[in-house]
Amino acid sequence: MPFTATVLTMFPEAFPGPLGVSLIGTAWREKGLWDLQTLDIRAFSEDKRGFLDDTPAGGGPGAVLKADVVARALDSLEGPPRPLLYMSARGRPLTQARVKEWAKADGIVVLCGRFEGVDQRVLDARGFEEISVGNAVLAGGEAAAMVAIEACVRLVPGVLGAAESLSSESFEDGLLEHPQYTRPRSFEGHDIPEVLLSGDHKKIAQWREAQREETTRERRPDLWAAHLAKTAAEPGSAKSKAKGAKARGE
Repeated sequence: MPFTATVLTMFPEAFPGPLGVSLIGTAWREKGLWDLQTLDIRAFSEDKRGFLDDTPAGGGPGAVLKADVVARALDSLEGPPRPLLYMSARGRPLTQARVKEWAKADGIVVLCGRFEGVDQRVLDARGFEEISVGNAVLAGGEAAAMVAIEACVRLVPGVLGAAESLSSESFEDGLLEHPQYTRPRSFEGHDIPEVLLSGDHKKIAQWREAQREETTRERRPDLWAAHLAKTAAEPGSAKSKAKGAKARGE
């Protein structure tokens, strides 16, 4: 069985969207390296009018997706258990580390909310992990679901072709990726850095590493702080050796 992403949504027509194009789309439609399924949760409403939401308990604006409707949709799925994700602005941030774990599974099941969200009881009872793709609120979970699915699928062996292309990407070792350049050599007064044209692979590697550190320090101080802490704790690092010498009274 290929890696299978199943989306529980009120709007299955939103898919595949960007998941159906380029290498990821080819890996799905032509190579069968992964599979995409959508399930219309409207079909699991027992209300004669097809309602699948109700007013919030305790009052307030909007509507909440009902726990029993979501549960019936989830219970209709077959196959091995997979991680259950609920795309939510109040969830834990989507990280590359979590994506790598999900990509090792048989697939993922992604619930897309609408209105004011989903009854918390079904999330708790079924073990959904609430995931946020950023500090912003969307109208629904479909766009966020595509982000999570694409992040997973691109790690499936064979989808992107060259596995080594993944090794120096942002977040793989806690740092952001270095800037990229290609021809023409000069563009609107901006030139390709000379070191990249030198042919000296050692200098190029050093330049790229320095760029990754500078970019991370400027744009993501949280990642930079974590990187410094990790580096200091690694055996053999300068800070680690200093701490060892101090502990020994040297």
